[in-house]
Amino acid sequence: MANFFSDNPDLKFTLENLELEPITRMVENNYAFAREFDNAPVDFDDALDNYRRVLEVVGEIAGDRIEPRSRTVDAEGAKFADGVVTYHPFTVQNLKDLTQAGVMGVMLAHKYGGLNFPVSVYTMMTEIVSRADASLQNIFGLQDIAETISFFGSEEQKDKYLPLFAAGEVDGAMDLTEPDYGSDLQAVRLRAWQDEKTGQWYLNGMKRFITNGCAKVHLVLARSEEGTTDGRGLSMFICEACPQLVVRRIEEKHGIHGVATCELQFNDVPAQLCGKRRLGLIRYVMSLMNGARVAISAQALGIAEAAYRLARKYASEREQFKQTIDQFPAIYTMLSSMKVKLTAMRALLYETTRVVDLRNAYTHIVEHGEPTAEDRTLQKYYVKLAAVLTPMCKALATESANQIAYDGLQIHGGAGYMHDFNAERFSRDARITNIYEGTTQLQVVAAIGGVMQHDLDRRMDELFALKLDGKFERLLKKLADGRELLNRAVAFVAERKDHAYHDLMARSLVEMATSVFVGLLLVRDAAKCPDRAAIAERFVLDGAYDIEQRFRRITSGEGGLIDNNRDIIDY
Repeated sequence: MANFFSDNPDLKFTLENLELEPITRMVENNYAFAREFDNAPVDFDDALDNYRRVLEVVGEIAGDRIEPRSRTVDAEGAKFADGVVTYHPFTVQNLKDLTQAGVMGVMLAHKYGGLNFPVSVYTMMTEIVSRADASLQNIFGLQDIAETISFFGSEEQKDKYLPLFAAGEVDGAMDLTEPDYGSDLQAVRLRAWQDEKTGQWYLNGMKRFITNGCAKVHLVLARSEEGTTDGRGLSMFICEACPQLVVRRIEEKHGIHGVATCELQFNDVPAQLCGKRRLGLIRYVMSLMNGARVAISAQALGIAEAAYRLARKYASEREQFKQTIDQFPAIYTMLSSMKVKLTAMRALLYETTRVVDLRNAYTHIVEHGEPTAEDRTLQKYYVKLAAVLTPMCKALATESANQIAYDGLQIHGGAGYMHDFNAERFSRDARITNIYEGTTQLQVVAAIGGVMQHDLDRRMDELFALKLDGKFERLLKKLADGRELLNRAVAFVAERKDHAYHDLMARSLVEMATSVFVGLLLVRDAAKCPDRAAIAERFVLDGAYDIEQRFRRITSGEGGLIDNNRDIIDY
């Protein structure tokens, strides 16, 4: 019997120490929902116990059922014939198991049949599912579709669709990307037109690389305003699977074989406007992308967890020169580095989800309640903090997952390159995570503004102000020195007023900020759990060296690096 929650002490530590009490209180309307709904908690202890029990259930399903099926799902994948996508029977059974567990509407409100859980707890579920089968997360993890309808749809749309999502009777797809345009969503051309007599909207055009494009319910970004060419002419629409919505083909992918990635053709597909016209990209998709960044970070973390565990197990059993290979310094150094990266990923991911939960809670109060001046101030603060943390988190998690999967395969040696071990699958599945829902390069673009504007400062100040044991003073001093170098580097780049140089140094600045911020999180956690002290020390000391190197590069002022890079390309 395997349970992917209870066998993970780091994940259990995270749940117990995430400071979910204020979030839960706001989400549960000061626990007033308990008077109306039987499954609503009466206080925080009740809520935490419920979170734990549901995570145990998902952990058991993932460990005992989903993971044993994953190799077959990967080998055989989804099928496509005569315009119809057919998921593998094991994938269908996995979704049935999760539906029967009642976890297909995790974040939806009680009144729609959802669990009304915070994003943080739902993210733990996506991590667990991803560890078992990364491709399944691309279906289970699309609950953000329902969440977007909950945030921005009309009351009629919510009443129609949300109970169906919560019951697992419909699944969703997010139809954004088009052929030739990739991440340039402002260039979307799929046309939305409205019948003047009936008011009915229709969609015409193409979408490509649509995860779970065979879904029953689609959120579609389309151009609703004639004569526009930028993001201000785009709106969000809801449509359903119908004969006019044609799946033209599914992609033959490097990894995540269990989910269909589709090319779609819209032939006057009937649709409903979701929210207001012209806000499709600038508000609704940006909200979707924030959720997607968190979801893919959790997917990457789940893959990395699986890759690390497999590598550690293999190294402890594989004998060479009369001893197991985990006794060789070259191997245990790799394993320790993998563990440090894994712990850092998790610390940043769940700090990010905590902030996203607070942003969502205060935004709901501001837009639907009776907010105080403090509520408005906190809402603005958490909006800014989430805007910088979500791309930072995705960049760190997905790049780290790729390295961990790569090292896991390397530890397996030649055997890792064969289908006999899951190591090669983990390396294939991890590879997409730093590409889709915004490449790492685009995450840097999304994060650099917040770094330059010091949006992390208040949270860093709070972490530096924590009363910690004296043995952590040396690490805090290192982190304070790193923060000073970060601030000096930011000032240096800002003073140059050179856009090309700013863009060239953006990744170094974001990675410096990430090193300092995550270092503070790890030291905070080590103060609560002494077993984490070595991990915190390793991360902080390695990060200090990296910060110094990046600082020297940034402040060298070598603007010629730009031309030099172009010369290299042209050579």
